[in-house]
Amino acid sequence: VNYLCCCNDFPTTHSFASKFHLLREVLAIAPHRRGLLAQPKEAVMTTTMDKGCVLAYVGKPTGCTKRKTALACPAPAKRRRGVNGKPVDTSVSGGQDTGSKGRQEDQLTATKEYLFSAAEDNSIAHRIAQELDVTHAQVSSAIQLLDEGATVPFIARYRKEHTQGLEASQLRTLESRLAYCRNLWDRKVAVLRAIDKLGKLTPALQQAILSANSKTRVEDLYAPVKCKRMSKAATACKAGLKPLAMAVLRQPNVSIAQQALAFVNGTTVITAEAAIEGAQNILVECFSEDPDLVGRCRDYTIATAQIHSVVIAAKRDACDAKLYMNYYDHQESLSRCAAHRALAMLRGQREGILKVSVILPDPQLPQKWMCQRFEIQDKGRSVDSLLQKIQHLAWKHMWKRLSVEALRKLQKRAELEAINVFSKNLQGLLMSSPAGPKCTLGLDPGIKSGTKVVVVDPTGKLVASTVVDCRQWETALKSLCHLCMEWSVELISLGDGTGSREVERLLKAVLNCKPGIAYARTSECGASVYSASLLAEQELPGVDVVFRGAVAIARRLQDPLAEYVKVPPVSLGLGQYQHDVNKTMLSDALDRTVEDCVNAVGVHLNTASVALLKHVCGLNAAHATNIVAYREQKGPFARRSDVLKVPKIGPVTYERAAGFLRIPHGSEPLDATGIHPERYDAVKAIAKSCGLQVKELLGNSQVLAAVDLASFADNTLGLATLEDMRVELEKPGRDPRTPFRAQEFNDAVQTLCDVRVGQVLRGVVTNVANFGAFVDIGVRTSGLVHISQMAIPRPLDPQAVVHVGQHVQVRVLQVDVERKRIGLSMLQCEGTLGNVQ
Repeated sequence: VNYLCCCNDFPTTHSFASKFHLLREVLAIAPHRRGLLAQPKEAVMTTTMDKGCVLAYVGKPTGCTKRKTALACPAPAKRRRGVNGKPVDTSVSGGQDTGSKGRQEDQLTATKEYLFSAAEDNSIAHRIAQELDVTHAQVSSAIQLLDEGATVPFIARYRKEHTQGLEASQLRTLESRLAYCRNLWDRKVAVLRAIDKLGKLTPALQQAILSANSKTRVEDLYAPVKCKRMSKAATACKAGLKPLAMAVLRQPNVSIAQQALAFVNGTTVITAEAAIEGAQNILVECFSEDPDLVGRCRDYTIATAQIHSVVIAAKRDACDAKLYMNYYDHQESLSRCAAHRALAMLRGQREGILKVSVILPDPQLPQKWMCQRFEIQDKGRSVDSLLQKIQHLAWKHMWKRLSVEALRKLQKRAELEAINVFSKNLQGLLMSSPAGPKCTLGLDPGIKSGTKVVVVDPTGKLVASTVVDCRQWETALKSLCHLCMEWSVELISLGDGTGSREVERLLKAVLNCKPGIAYARTSECGASVYSASLLAEQELPGVDVVFRGAVAIARRLQDPLAEYVKVPPVSLGLGQYQHDVNKTMLSDALDRTVEDCVNAVGVHLNTASVALLKHVCGLNAAHATNIVAYREQKGPFARRSDVLKVPKIGPVTYERAAGFLRIPHGSEPLDATGIHPERYDAVKAIAKSCGLQVKELLGNSQVLAAVDLASFADNTLGLATLEDMRVELEKPGRDPRTPFRAQEFNDAVQTLCDVRVGQVLRGVVTNVANFGAFVDIGVRTSGLVHISQMAIPRPLDPQAVVHVGQHVQVRVLQVDVERKRIGLSMLQCEGTLGNVQ
């Protein structure tokens, strides 16, 4: 049952009967739906419609979501200032003052559209449920939660009873499809209004637009009737030549020259030849914009066309053109073109080096379809040659549009794939193994300017800093050993920038003098961006900018997630053609990835920065700033509920954020877990049934395994949530990230010239693309493991085999010193490290 819901604010002049008439009209169009009209009055009346539908007048509902209310209430006509300073009406009536009656009709029309918008939401839920292969109730509940402002991590983790266990990935897909379907509906409404305003809306066209399943189809249906710039066809129509054009098409046996004479008027149409030319222009536009024909030709183009790129002769020998040598004369299927190749060719075209075009295997076939569609045949009649000419011009016009659309669709598909790869790489980096809260020595390597060295305590606070010159071996070694001894350093984090291998030799000597210290190389990507940011100035006031990068390097080893969120994702060097994709789509996707990672791990409420807190579900930058300010003023939080004392944080915000905030060693033991405060009573009931206190229950796997969770389930607390609670109780404060393991490189391989074909080396995955993965083997230049060299059988997706930050063992296949390229393989890497097989 679909509820057509309208929270109306009709003027008092609208009688009960007029509202009743509106609903009767709506239900006559959709007799299978039930109408619900809510009005401010506390009157209730129910009546049976003539088609078996029930219409109910009820009091104003209190449970409407913000979106429903916004959809259901027609906005008043907006007024803006015209060029002469007078107000201009921009309502549906088209700017003309139609009086009180006209405004009432406009409001009724708008209300009817919004009533159908509510029904469309229900239809959208059915459609998404079919796509995800889940029930309508699951999708409807998820949509309601999303409309209320809940985030995907919150719904997936703490609202399983509402969605009946929808996974986070399903909710992300639902969220994106919901946004697309609603935008599609809004576009349909706008198009129908525009066509109705032109007086060209027919029942068949309205039904076709309402049943369209894509924006492209809506635009195809809109194109023949929408107002265009003064084209040749529009000029001819204005001159009254449309009847002549229809005569050419429908009366091929009549002499066109004789009919054209009747349209010569000496002003807009001077000669018969001009009349025929005008009719020709009208038919060219008619043929090329036929919705069904355009759709059929588009599908044929996408399925069979080839993309072809050639180098522009004048650019062949340019330095920049060498990057596109593989595409100087390249042709492949448009539908199978890989994302990285598509983006490379399109970038080459933008830079003026390549010319990219679309080629059909049989361009005559679509023209044959056009002839069949408009019954164009060569029978020796007077207009046959003219119709064939019109058909040829119409196809030329249509193909120009279709080829541009095909390249645009290819680019969009490639952008989505590139964004998906970037998001997965970012997720791998953010979920890198943390070394933990330990005193850490951070080094930002440098040769000429020296290596910047800092020491940070277990909380990340800077306690010491200096600069050492690796060329002065003894002095540098003594300085580093002194710092390690003075501050009881447990970790050493070395940036992987220029000079890192030279500094690494010095660190080997330090580790020989001070055994027991763990050492690891850390990515420097984005460290310089952070060091020059306002956030770094606020976190490290008075610290020289040259040392801020070293502090970031040290903290990244302690907790990668907490530190990497301080840097814009696009500055982390993880993307594939990231500067060629849609910036808004990329930003939204990366924000969602950061949100998922932060909430999957949880946030330490008493140590988290603003940059980390603002990604917690329910919180924004203002909330995060207020939390940090309150913490600095009042001291550490003792329990989660104290967050309610922070300014501008109310019960709803607290409800959505509390489960992701952690307080280890607080006054409430459950605050250190991922159990939501709303479930504390259930945990206490479980502990009571076991004859234990909550503290005694934490970590007691044996007792928890024997608990019958089904006995604690009810309508508001499902078994799935209880199972999650048991996991949290068994391992309180657990971290989903893998344990930390330091990576060591081969001491004999310092530069690219030291790499030999056949060597087996250790490395770390730094980037993953659709065609393979890049691995750092310690020589500044990352090697490429092609997808065919990852596993047997060949994987469909490299992300299924490796991820950013993974430690791997590789074998060198080829080395190109001139082009600085290394080919690697993950197959047959069982030999002795460093040896040539």
